[in-house]
Amino acid sequence: MDKQGQPKQIIHLDMDAFFPAVEVLDNPELNGKPLIVGGSRKRGVVSSASYEARKFGVHSAQPIVKAMRLCPHGIFLPVRMSKYKELSKQIFKIFYRFTPLVEPLSIDEAFLDVTGSIRLFGSEVEIAKKVKQTVRDETGLTASAGIAPSKFVAKIASDIDKPDGLTVVPPDQVKEFLDPLPIKKMWGVGKITQEALSRLDVRTFKDLSLVPLKLLERKFGKHGLKMHQLSMGIDERDVVPDHDAKSVGHEQTFSQDITELDKAKKELLSLANKVGHRLRQQGVTGRTITLKVKYSDFVQITRSKTLKNATDDGREIYASACYLLEKTQVGKIPVRLLGISLSRLGFLDSEVQLSLFYQNMAAQKRNDLNIALDSLYEKFGEKSIRPGTLLTK
Repeated sequence: MDKQGQPKQIIHLDMDAFFPAVEVLDNPELNGKPLIVGGSRKRGVVSSASYEARKFGVHSAQPIVKAMRLCPHGIFLPVRMSKYKELSKQIFKIFYRFTPLVEPLSIDEAFLDVTGSIRLFGSEVEIAKKVKQTVRDETGLTASAGIAPSKFVAKIASDIDKPDGLTVVPPDQVKEFLDPLPIKKMWGVGKITQEALSRLDVRTFKDLSLVPLKLLERKFGKHGLKMHQLSMGIDERDVVPDHDAKSVGHEQTFSQDITELDKAKKELLSLANKVGHRLRQQGVTGRTITLKVKYSDFVQITRSKTLKNATDDGREIYASACYLLEKTQVGKIPVRLLGISLSRLGFLDSEVQLSLFYQNMAAQKRNDLNIALDSLYEKFGEKSIRPGTLLTK
């Protein structure tokens, strides 16, 4: 409900097979063909697949080698992130024409709260149609939209009629819309939770809504209560505009699994320096450092640590990452990917920063070194600067 007690009007817009669709824009001969965009054929994973490829069971986050088995005649293309970001910026500018309340979820999807835009642009359905048409006219790409009184229901609705679909769920039909849906469509319900729910004979949203709250709480804790609310379409979250990144990070998938702890630490040093550079580029610092590890069997884990003071210094980030590395199985189990990210970002007041540096000469020297490194990064690129420990003979 809005401040006047009226149902919110929220649109979830999701670009249709975004990466493959952009590739078709640049090469129309690819239209209608099974396209798989992703990493290298030996070690990579699928980033996105066209609808023609999805018919064969190809989907995002799937190993490329498996996608090749499922769709051997598919056309495999590398990720061109700079191109996708360029189109994404153009698309989000269109979203902001219709409402300032835009919450990005990823490079190709967002929530729009158009409750306050109806007087200016017409009904929520008219707005969704206008947004979709404007995106098509100005970019050549299609989007699917879901309209509902909550974010949760809007997101589910946008996936009902893809591609180029528009699904509307009025406030008085939310329960009717959700009841027959399979429980796997609910956020936060993975395979393990699905299996646990199936033992309670829960397979649809309606089934879940009929389970006693005490039983759900006993089996799943607070998550059980949340699932019960969502099963009835209860989601009071606001659309939160987010113009700034929530985290800054970098990760690396290796051509060969890393088996030695020392080798992993050397790679972390490179990642930490890159993350520090990106933080300084954006003029932000971060407090929470997260280490991401993906083992050779594709099992992925994260470990996090929150610092007392925010930082943008690669050496400090590296030290924390090494501390977190000790809480993993790296060195015991082969590793295919490592990543470092910083969250809880903020802008550090320049006068406070300057004062701290002059109180600590070592920190001042680190700052001077970072400035020099940033200058080299800008001139020669991130790959041109690597710690000496990473250089091979």
